[in-house]
Amino acid sequence: MITRIQPGARMSEAVIHGATVYLAGQVGEPGDDVTAQTKTTLAEIDALLAQAGTDKSKILMATIWLADIADFEAMNAVWDAWVDKANPPARATSEGKLASPEYLVEIIVVAAL
Repeated sequence: MITRIQPGARMSEAVIHGATVYLAGQVGEPGDDVTAQTKTTLAEIDALLAQAGTDKSKILMATIWLADIADFEAMNAVWDAWVDKANPPARATSEGKLASPEYLVEIIVVAAL
């Protein structure tokens, strides 16, 4: 069975298949700095995981895209305060062009139910 959360014409914000939850890339509010955008992005991830019936302690993998890798430390400061210290996921971070130049960070996660 496949369950889609907040489906749209182009994509769903999350998809549940079996015992795995796949989140679409989440971004913060345009215009904010990377710290504020990371906080907003992680809050969106928390909300979507809750809708799916899970939480950040069950994140298996996180992929983080930064518009500018120079923001790595600022993003990590927010991530480190948020991540479940007892259950940190596997993670990769890279620099890349995001969908809009106003976005500074995008985070994609896969979690277990």
